[in-house]
Amino acid sequence: MPVGHPNGTERPNLTAHGYVLQRMRQAILDGELPSGSRLIQAELAQQFDVSITPVREALRDLAGEGLVVFDPHRGSRVRSFDLGEVQEIYQIRMALEPLMVSRMIGQVDADRLDEAARLIRKMERTKDINVWSDLNRRFHACFAEEGRTSRLATILSGLRDSASVYVGLSLRASPERRAESDREHTQILEAYRRGDTEAATRLAVQHMRTTLVTIEEAHERGLL
Repeated sequence: MPVGHPNGTERPNLTAHGYVLQRMRQAILDGELPSGSRLIQAELAQQFDVSITPVREALRDLAGEGLVVFDPHRGSRVRSFDLGEVQEIYQIRMALEPLMVSRMIGQVDADRLDEAARLIRKMERTKDINVWSDLNRRFHACFAEEGRTSRLATILSGLRDSASVYVGLSLRASPERRAESDREHTQILEAYRRGDTEAATRLAVQHMRTTLVTIEEAHERGLL
């Protein structure tokens, strides 16, 4: 399926790898490349008018984001939606997030709180779901432990990355959820500013639970 230059426009001021990654991500999240679509490197390179290398690098990045899977016999393909996997991701996150909150409450410095506030403002302004999803992931990372020594942070970071795929898809199916989610982000930030462990925990878990329900409802309506 063709996913070359959108609307006949030329490639923007990005590296070949950056452009292919941007367009592939957009095509998958927009449904231009449906679940299960095979991704043949040579064909993609021809469509994007680039060499094989940036295509291979972009596919590797997309696999890391959970958008693409590698099959040793069939090559790369767009990841199929799996409701059971989504539910498991969120169940694990809801079980582990209270532990992260208890570790981080009172430890998040003013710079990170201010960065979280800036990210909320950017989410409220943008109309691009891809951009919003990335900002959303960065927002939640503001309240996580830093460094490679935290196994909890590593686990939750991987789960957030896996969930971001489904968050983007669900927001396209239920765009009204965006404003609600932005309000929840503000409430979570305010709880951290107050150092309120109970509120921060409750809000974080409820935020994830509501997102999961949105995904489940979109799936029931046949939109995912």
